[in-house]
Amino acid sequence: MLYAYATTGTALVPLAPQADLSAAIWVDLYRPLGSQATAVAALDYEIPSLADMEEIELSNRLYMNRGTAYMTAVLPGQLPEGGSAAMPVTFILNARRLVTVRHHAPRPFETFPRRADRGSTGCDTPERVFLGLVEEIVGRLADLSEGVGKVLDRIAGRVLSRDATSETEFLQDALVTIGQQAELLGHVRMGLLSLDRILVYHAAVTPRDQAPRGLAKGIQRDIQALEVHADFLTSRIGMTIDATMGMIGLQQNERVRILSVVTALFLPPTLIASIYGMNFRVIPGLEWSMGMPMALGMMAASVAGVLALLRWKNWI
Repeated sequence: MLYAYATTGTALVPLAPQADLSAAIWVDLYRPLGSQATAVAALDYEIPSLADMEEIELSNRLYMNRGTAYMTAVLPGQLPEGGSAAMPVTFILNARRLVTVRHHAPRPFETFPRRADRGSTGCDTPERVFLGLVEEIVGRLADLSEGVGKVLDRIAGRVLSRDATSETEFLQDALVTIGQQAELLGHVRMGLLSLDRILVYHAAVTPRDQAPRGLAKGIQRDIQALEVHADFLTSRIGMTIDATMGMIGLQQNERVRILSVVTALFLPPTLIASIYGMNFRVIPGLEWSMGMPMALGMMAASVAGVLALLRWKNWI
């Protein structure tokens, strides 16, 4: 799909599907068809394929070509078939317009056109549209980080409660949820790192008289603060996993303790029954009429004795 936007100076206005793309200040290519990529390439841009965008070499993700900067970041977003993933997004920027190429759907690409007039960057130049879009992406990454923190608050509070050792199903689900949040936080960290890289590269290749450097510096400071917050969340994830595994271990220890008590209670009766069940010709009391009641009494007494010993030792 192809989305094109023109600027009114303070807002972005979507262009009609058949409008002339040369009037656009921002062209957004989402899983573009061949004809759509060709139409944008006719404006003197090289549209990278998904394979090109996935190359991790620096020369494939940050480079200049005929005065146009090509910058690729890895951002979290929704896949067309459902689910989420971190995939590359390429920003192609020059003095005429911004072109973005993506094969998944990061939410800021949907929200930024509607809120561009409320951003701090404005949208009267391609540079400002680019920085406004990056600012929107950083805001989205901040929201995702905050969401991870709220999930960890909820899980940690319940795991560390007094009743957690009796909630087997919850503890198992908690491990899955924590793992999902760790994966999401990994996508956020990758997005922050790649955005920081492209902002540094953008500042290096953009003439000083054309770049709103104060805005870029402010976004970079936000990214650095979010990276510190991501480090904090990473440590919290580790702590929550350790606490959950500890509670699961306590559950298992409690079950083993119960089994050990039952084994200890029935060990002496088993010994008595084994002695009187031996197949020797001569066994004292074999013909005694009170042998059976005596053996049963010894078994009951041994169970009571072991039970009293365990209670005296405070083991049950």
